[in-house]
Amino acid sequence: MAAEFVPAARRPLPHQLLLPEPGPGSDPLPEQLKRCLDGLSSGGALLLQSGDWLLTVTDLRALERQLAAHQLQLIGVAGRQSLTLAAAAAIGLATELQPPSPPEVSADSHPDPDLVIQRGTLRSGDHLQVEGTALVLGDVNPGARVSAGGHVLVWGRLRGVAHAGCHGDSEARIVALQLRPLQLRIAEVIARGPEGSPPQGFCEQARLVDGVIQIDPAEPCWPPFSG
Repeated sequence: MAAEFVPAARRPLPHQLLLPEPGPGSDPLPEQLKRCLDGLSSGGALLLQSGDWLLTVTDLRALERQLAAHQLQLIGVAGRQSLTLAAAAAIGLATELQPPSPPEVSADSHPDPDLVIQRGTLRSGDHLQVEGTALVLGDVNPGARVSAGGHVLVWGRLRGVAHAGCHGDSEARIVALQLRPLQLRIAEVIARGPEGSPPQGFCEQARLVDGVIQIDPAEPCWPPFSG
């Protein structure tokens, strides 16, 4: 995987730069950014999604210079490494602690034989439709849809449309790290997503309570709803 530049959806939102998970075969960050930014014409503010990368003040200063060559201004860093966030704060950047990496699951290890795993973000126009439970390891962007006969689980931001229990299962739930969809549907009940900010440090879940879709904080766990 390589670094990915995500243009801002609208002003005044910043662009985002997503770094892949670091590994033994990963190219140096400057080389990844050069390939990612070559030919780019969008200037403006940018938020770095650093994940598990361990970056120093020197690394971030070099990144700032590389971005400035493309008229991009680094305004903040979101990541899972406290030392990276400390380095960002030391040079005056906004910081945000990202949620932990998603659990490792495979067809042989997960407890739900009907679980379908989608690795990567669903973008506008994508429609993931499964008979059992859908697990998305990434975001569901506006314009994307997920339909499942069982639960819909999103290890990322749900901003599109989700339909759990699409064959009539009223016990199905929709769970995401950030639940801000355009529309929610459980069985035959439809609701719009919440407009306020999500609670800090919690997943969110939508479920049917007395025939109405209710959204509450949910502790991240695997298998889902085992408690």
